[in-house]
Parts: sequence; C-alpha cells; structure tokens
Amino acid sequence: MQKPLQLPRLYAILDVTCFAPQLRTTNSIVEFARDLAEGGVTLLQYRNKDGNTRAMMSHAREIKRVLQGKVRLIMNDRADICVAMGFDGVHLGQDDLPADGARLVVGERIVGISTHNPQQVNEADAGPADYIAIGPVFPTTGKKNPDALVGLEGVRVARAATKKPLVAIGGITRHNAKAVIEAGADSVAVISDLLSSPRRAAEEFLRLLV
Repeated sequence: MQKPLQLPRLYAILDVTCFAPQLRTTNSIVEFARDLAEGGVTLLQYRNKDGNTRAMMSHAREIKRVLQGKVRLIMNDRADICVAMGFDGVHLGQDDLPADGARLVVGERIVGISTHNPQQVNEADAGPADYIAIGPVFPTTGKKNPDALVGLEGVRVARAATKKPLVAIGGITRHNAKAVIEAGADSVAVISDLLSSPRRAAEEFLRLLV
C-alpha cells in the first residue's frame, strides 16, 4: 500500500505558454526550472499546451537531467511523456485521459486531477487520483477559457468533501496565498507570480506559507 502523498505548500507550475516566443528554448526553460529549485521549490509541474511532442520531450529531458533528485516532477496532461521521461507523476484536466486510464499508464507514479465544482471533486475523491486540484480560486490569465471562479468558499467545500491532498489553483499570488491555505488547501499552485525573479518569488512564497 502506498503511503499518503505529502504535498509541499508551494506547487510550482512552469507553463511554457507564459514565456515570450523567443524564450521558449530548452535552455531558457531549464534555467527557469533551476531558479525555482534554488528558491526552494520541491514539486514542479511542466505544462505546455501549445507545444509539439518533440519540444515537450526536449524540455522534459533536460529538466529531469538538471533537477533529478532535487525536485519531484509532474507532467501536465501527457501520461506517455511522464513515463518516457521518468517524471514522478502526471496531472490531468477534465478533458484529458481519465484518472483510471492514466493509472494504468503511469503505475505507482503520482496522479493528480483538476476539478472545478463539487461534483467533480466527489468523482475525483472516489477515483485513483493521489491529489485533487480545485480552481480557479481567483481570476487567472493561466487559461485561455477559464472555468467559473470557485473562490475561497469553493476551497472550503472541496476540503470538506475529500481527505486527499488538496491543491488550490488560479490567480494565487503572494498577497492571497495564505488565505487559500487557511481555507483548507494543502498546497497552492502558482504560475504567474513566479515568472518574475523566480528564485526570489519562490523563497518569498515559502516564507509566507510556513
């Protein structure tokens, strides 16, 4: 039997689509990941909604090479690339491979799933996912067509519905992260507020969320 998953307070997401086109090189992506790790990040999701498989694998391979043993690595959407690149887990959206299918692909690696309402939380709780993400909590620019806001009350409702580790996502910054943890999240997923000075931003998040 697997031990319950322990999530760090800060769940960093490296979203390639947030980078200027000229900075979407493997070197730039890896440097950003290294800066986050030096700032104390211990769990990092690689997300690339617009990338082709070759680019994703190139990024993932180098991130793994540089951060192996220092940071747990999660692949967004692609269970196949997760396994091929030796990542520690996969994160799924509602329109991706179902969690039970992903479990067949990744085995005992971590499986996380995004949810946006109480029904989805209940379904995720009953399934094989190791952790559940709830959001968007606040307005976000991280998605082209974001789901309806759940707010802090949505975090509280999700917390009451599951004992699985709960990650809150969507518009979370250093200004509001503590309130999200107080609402019941085990971890906050952050994209935009890590983009500028990633090492310093990560350090500040971790000081706030002790």
